[in-house]
Amino acid sequence: MATEGANLTSVSEFLLLGLSESPKQQQLLFILFLTMYLVTGLGNLLIILAIATDPRLHTPMYFFLANLAFVDMCFTSTTVPKMLANHVSG
Repeated sequence: MATEGANLTSVSEFLLLGLSESPKQQQLLFILFLTMYLVTGLGNLLIILAIATDPRLHTPMYFFLANLAFVDMCFTSTTVPKMLANHVSG
């Protein structure tokens, strides 16, 4: 029982448009995303190295933190380079 004037449409797909059409903005976004990717990778690597080299950090909490940093590195290393390549190629 739909009330009169109710919206009964359903969305089955969506179109994801690019972030920007301006070449200057595209260059800025590429540099921004590349910088964030490099900082994320370096930060996760430093976390893993700090936990691996300091014996006081060989506890279960830091073991799981190192695993989380590793998984984050794997995720960003598979998605961000592809996004950057798609951004450059148009």
